[in-house]
Amino acid sequence: MKPPSHSKIKIVDGMKVKVISRSAEEFTRERSQDLQRVFRNFDPKLHAQEKAVEYARALNAAKLEKIFAKPFLGAMDGHVDAISCMAKNPNYLKGIFSGSMDGDIRLWDISSRSTVQQFVGHKGAVRGLAASTDGSILVSCGNDCTVRLWSIPGPKIADLDDASENASNPLAVYVSKNAFRAVDHQWDGNLFATVGAQVDIWDHSRSEPVTSFAWGSDTVVSVRFNPAHKDILATSASDRSITLYDLRMALPSKKIVMQTRTNAIAWNPREPMNFSLANEDCNCYSYDMRNMEQAKCVHRDHVSAVMDIDYSPTGREFVTGSYDRTVRIFQYNAGHSREIYHTKRMQRVFCVKFSCDASYVISGSDDTNLRLWKAKASEQLGVLLPRERKKQEYLDAVKERFKHLPEVKRIVRHRHLPKPIYKAASLRRTMADAEKKKEERKRAHSAPGTVVTVPLRKRRIVSEIE
Repeated sequence: MKPPSHSKIKIVDGMKVKVISRSAEEFTRERSQDLQRVFRNFDPKLHAQEKAVEYARALNAAKLEKIFAKPFLGAMDGHVDAISCMAKNPNYLKGIFSGSMDGDIRLWDISSRSTVQQFVGHKGAVRGLAASTDGSILVSCGNDCTVRLWSIPGPKIADLDDASENASNPLAVYVSKNAFRAVDHQWDGNLFATVGAQVDIWDHSRSEPVTSFAWGSDTVVSVRFNPAHKDILATSASDRSITLYDLRMALPSKKIVMQTRTNAIAWNPREPMNFSLANEDCNCYSYDMRNMEQAKCVHRDHVSAVMDIDYSPTGREFVTGSYDRTVRIFQYNAGHSREIYHTKRMQRVFCVKFSCDASYVISGSDDTNLRLWKAKASEQLGVLLPRERKKQEYLDAVKERFKHLPEVKRIVRHRHLPKPIYKAASLRRTMADAEKKKEERKRAHSAPGTVVTVPLRKRRIVSEIE
């Protein structure tokens, strides 16, 4: 395409003649290192094959995305037993805490994938870790019936070479009669909650619980504070119940009972009225705490119990870890996962976390390792030039434009799965289809209105108690 031109009127032999005039400054490089300017006319009449060209670009971009999809970045080894829990350091982007079944707690530096500090004290499995919002206090609890408060070191300690010499002593140790299963810290305040035989609310400065809640006699297995309403928390118990508590009230506020147990809870940080559950029936369920009669969305794809769940800081997606040895990433409103991560050596995944910048996913598994993954499998790491970033945004846009076409859709959706997971997923689909056919035949051979179809979003809820 030629550079833009302007018309001028010249007088030649007494006649006015309109001539083309181009300014050399508009298309000449100032320096030899500069890029040549390219002028484009976006008139659609001049680009009759534009749609076909962009479709070819979308197809090539989808294929290249698969070629460059290398999500696994590295493993962090150091624990000698299975990793049972993790917590993010809100004051340090590259820091993450992990606790193992042998009582070892470590602070890791993600960038160097090395241990920064060890916290020694627990005599049994560490079941829960939580950091205060200001990043100064780490709370841990475990099977040894103790809650321990630790001082979190500043970012400068990450530069130390020998982390084994930095074993920290707890600031306080609180002893209880029963073992603890989980802990979570209030988002804005000095309170934290532990669960086990009951729900206990603690203060940093008191050795006894400030408040205790009990609804039933079953063990409570997980707890999470609401990120917006600091006095609201949700728990799940081994009696298959999900309970909402308000610290301003003396009694629990709401409870639902599902068909199977919930292993973990995560609140959406951008829509704090919504939360998601990691369930034993291989599914995740998203609920609105204002209306818990049915799930907002059912997230399916795992073939074994979902053990942990964590939301991205953007609130648009969450990551899950499962007993089937895989890590999956779901859109917050999608029924199926957009990504699945697995390795030959990774065993049952007990805990997962999104990094504080939503760029990475960290998983902790039964094989004593933490693994670091990219949140977007084909994303290029490092600093991108403006032209590189614009090109990637354009390729993402054309893939989004043509994502419904069969060839592009097939390439984008395709994932290589381990054979056991592929066979288990195929078997689950066969069972679901058989159940659906049975339901259709029962409805066809019954009187109209006698067979009521209950949607899956309601089917898993046994009862709701106010």
